Amino acid sequence: MYSIGMSGIQVNKLHTFLGHKDAVYTLEPADGKSSFFSGAGDGMVVRWDFDKPDEGHLVVNLPNSVYALQYIKDKHQLIVGQNFQGIHVIDLLKNDEVGSLSLSKSEIFDLKYNGNHLFASTADGSVYVIDLEELRIVEQLNHSIKSARCISINVRSEEFAVGYSDHMVRIFDLNTCRLKHELAGHTNSVFTVAYHPKQPLLLSGGRDAYLKVWNIEDNYSLKESVAAHMFAINHLEFSPNGQLFVTCSMDKSIKVWNAHEFKLLKVIDKDRYAGHGTSVNKLYWSPYKMQLASCSDDRTISIWDLKT
Repeated sequence: MYSIGMSGIQVNKLHTFLGHKDAVYTLEPADGKSSFFSGAGDGMVVRWDFDKPDEGHLVVNLPNSVYALQYIKDKHQLIVGQNFQGIHVIDLLKNDEVGSLSLSKSEIFDLKYNGNHLFASTADGSVYVIDLEELRIVEQLNHSIKSARCISINVRSEEFAVGYSDHMVRIFDLNTCRLKHELAGHTNSVFTVAYHPKQPLLLSGGRDAYLKVWNIEDNYSLKESVAAHMFAINHLEFSPNGQLFVTCSMDKSIKVWNAHEFKLLKVIDKDRYAGHGTSVNKLYWSPYKMQLASCSDDRTISIWDLKT
């Protein structure tokens, strides 16, 4: 156990990546150690390198916004969620689309992969479970008429969590897809859920700007409730070593937190660190040099070096 004060985190902005023509909504690891993907409202999916900010490479250009990406390392594939259409399977070795599957005629907010199954959450409240080998829907979970916004998978407990716009977090059995728990605590849409990599905890955040910490071993009882931001929490991401996590918000800021005590360590914003000028939508904390990527409605991607 350790303790870091507000002054214990040093922040250095390394790069700003330009090229998208609309808000950038999602970031995802790539198959190279120093590379990652972005998806945006312009329908473009771009591959970037942390060390080469001027060399973005277009992977695919779709007619609708891309909110969700999922990289599958063992298959060398990138799954792209195209709003109002479905998923596209991109073979990264061939640089070609090798399959697609229509889902609902609504937005695809999140994609997560486990085993051979892809989980997709959509704006019509459905969570689709997809067999990627056969490219077919094997389950459609309908537990709300409000949007299913985000997914997190916990292999250790064999569960997955889904955050919804009806203010609920629902916990499902990973193998049977049976609903196990419904967590009431948020007062507005839940935009992000993430299982703690080191502790039996689930974290959630959303439009109410609160960070909630749920105890898995005590039937997901509420352990902590933190007023974390001024406006909606769009995403949270753990550091590669699991000691820290970051949240990003519609209030234009990124906040760095202690993952053991859930204490605020640093605020990264435009005034202090030349941060984003509009809503920060997604974060990716890479094991490559421990660099953090953030994307925003301002159409840019920023790269940060955080030192403790």
